[in-house]
Amino acid sequence: MRVLIIGSGGREHALAWAISASPLLDELFVCPGNPGTAAIATNVPIRANDIASLVAFAELERIDLVIPGPEAPLVAGIADALAIAGIRCCGPSAAAAELEGSKTFTKEIADLANIPTAAWESFSDADAAHDYIEEMGAPIVIKADGLAAGKGVVVAETLDDAHTAITAIMEDKIHGAAGTTVVIEECLFGEEISVFALCDGLDALYLGCAADHKRVYDNDLGPNTGGMGAISPPPWAPPPIIDAAMDQIIRPALAAMVARGIPFRGFLFAGLMLTDTGPSLIEFNVRFGDPECETLLPLLRSDILPVLFAAADGQLMNVDLRWKPEASATVVMCAKGYPGPYATGSEIFGLEEAGRLPGINIFHAGTMAEEGSILANGGRVLAINATGGTLGEAVGRAYAAVDMIEWPDGFCRRDIGKKALHF
Repeated sequence: MRVLIIGSGGREHALAWAISASPLLDELFVCPGNPGTAAIATNVPIRANDIASLVAFAELERIDLVIPGPEAPLVAGIADALAIAGIRCCGPSAAAAELEGSKTFTKEIADLANIPTAAWESFSDADAAHDYIEEMGAPIVIKADGLAAGKGVVVAETLDDAHTAITAIMEDKIHGAAGTTVVIEECLFGEEISVFALCDGLDALYLGCAADHKRVYDNDLGPNTGGMGAISPPPWAPPPIIDAAMDQIIRPALAAMVARGIPFRGFLFAGLMLTDTGPSLIEFNVRFGDPECETLLPLLRSDILPVLFAAADGQLMNVDLRWKPEASATVVMCAKGYPGPYATGSEIFGLEEAGRLPGINIFHAGTMAEEGSILANGGRVLAINATGGTLGEAVGRAYAAVDMIEWPDGFCRRDIGKKALHF
């Protein structure tokens, strides 16, 4: 099988790492990839949003399966373009990708399917949004309707914070066109989890559960980021919670999408809040999470490649997945300044030594190679994953690896998994 992965981050490195172990694989390409994927696949310098060039490359190389990593090419229609070319894609159509491309669309699907979710309203007029906030009070959640690279959500603790968020998103356009419309919703309370499923229309195959750490600083302080680390399994999500998530949220959403004539195929990521009345939907994403992907794939015992093919072909009922009875923890190392302005080009040392520690996988997220050296080339730069017999062992191994990496211009949270270990 000839496979193409689209993307350049830690998620794509983890997908390439898992797929490269498959005996069914003949050749693996990553567009554009990173130094980590270059060690296990052929990197091709095509941007993830260059739909025409990606399809042309897939045709030229007789690709059997394309796996888009990030959401942007999916929302832009890569799956539709590949379908016209007769090439399998493990990802949704542009219409189905609106589950992530539009927060309003997600809420409409949730209402249609009777999926538990926060009460909400959508606004395209900033004055009306400001008035609604005054009416509802705080805390309250403001979300840019469109794609904002994981940074379009503000949990406003006060009315002043809420008004500031509306001004920044709708009037100052900090997220561009993504903030033309906002969704404002009630603030839910409880523990958060990320539940993943591989879907082929109506069927959904459970793909694991993780707890992300979104805030940039220890003790969940500072602004939201694309993810500072993750652990699996979270102790506050026992099997009955997972069953409820699949039966009350994932599968009803798939049925609602079929009812709308836009069946969903690919990775479906449900961000959930575990409230006093059970799991409630925060948001859907239409791709594997990052850094959850780097956290969950090292726990997978099965060959993932035939399962991805089955999802693309509508044959998930014929496959299953087996998991290792272990725990996993991922610590993300970032450039100083992230999620604000940061510098690139600083050299990172000690990766090979850290990678030789027991249970360690180092996934490149924002790096570049130059004359044999690895340099920082992004905000989130490395994802240090560790597995172990217990969550405490996995967390300890991950930080032992982090401490072996010499990168003065980088930083990480030092409390990944702390809440879970004391739960």
